[in-house]
Amino acid sequence: MKSLSAFFLSALLSIHVLAADAPVYDESANGQAQASQALTKAKAENKQLMIVFGANWCGDCKMLDGEFKKPAMKALLDANYVVVKVDVNRFNKNLDVVKPYGDVIKKGIPSIVIATPANQLVYATNGGELADARKMGETGVAEFFRVLVARKGRG
Repeated sequence: MKSLSAFFLSALLSIHVLAADAPVYDESANGQAQASQALTKAKAENKQLMIVFGANWCGDCKMLDGEFKKPAMKALLDANYVVVKVDVNRFNKNLDVVKPYGDVIKKGIPSIVIATPANQLVYATNGGELADARKMGETGVAEFFRVLVARKGRG
């Protein structure tokens, strides 16, 4: 019985480790296509578009993604935005998606832009506001997005 319990514990730990290491950003996706599809959805739902630029090697990006999955944050974001995550790798990928919104990844990732359903820029984290998401912690990240939504994304 003891070895069976150890087996199940080991299996559960393996699943947890795999889930923690699961990629947050689709490295094989076409960023332009992702953004275009999300913009089409934003228009249909009359919501703003949120593009989250990041990479799988980025601890702050992973932390932010984890916060986005928490029920209260997910509900807040889903009610206001169509969210799409675009991989920028080592600041050398999908730059054609970044460029129309300015140099929003210059001061670090994760970085976000908010755009209207007509793709007009409303807000961008040009100052690296989320680049230290881990230091901000759960409370700081939640407050950042509560304020952003309350201001309707206007920076």
